Amino acid sequence: MTGTPLSPCPPLSDAEWPADIADLRAGFAGALNVYRVMAHHPALLRAWAPLRQHVVKDSALGAERSEVVILRAAHRMGSAYEWAHHVSRARVLGFSEARIAALRGVPEGEDGLIARAVDALFDLRRLPAGLEAELAGVIGRAAVIDLMATVGFYSVLGYLLMTYDTPLDAAVAAEMQAAPL
Repeated sequence: MTGTPLSPCPPLSDAEWPADIADLRAGFAGALNVYRVMAHHPALLRAWAPLRQHVVKDSALGAERSEVVILRAAHRMGSAYEWAHHVSRARVLGFSEARIAALRGVPEGEDGLIARAVDALFDLRRLPAGLEAELAGVIGRAAVIDLMATVGFYSVLGYLLMTYDTPLDAAVAAEMQAAPL
């Protein structure tokens, strides 16, 4: 695998994969270019794994709300990699093209409430009390905290992806070419 030739941290190939995290390659870490970039720092990737499990798999947000949070965060960060990957995941979850596209603008209903919360985290670096209370009333306090953790988690990934100009994974690139949003 190769990233941009000028990138000091292109996705690592299987042959370049660090021996001390060999056990992670067969799972999530070897499956995506973002984690193949993170593998340049094996200790971070190993520490990342349990947080990833919670944020991606075990979040109180559930799968659909998580995708709304991630898509909005990807849009706000300008992370083309995260946007494309999560458009793909949202489609698998049954999101309509209109619902996904709305997350780049001003969505309505619960998606709009979640988008306002993500925007507040980017713009204000916090959730104002009224917004936090409204959100907690709709999705629950644990999900509010997971929303904040998800925005932080995907912000870190976005920083890595954009700093190192990480290429889209082949399957997602092909999907976006065949079915652009």
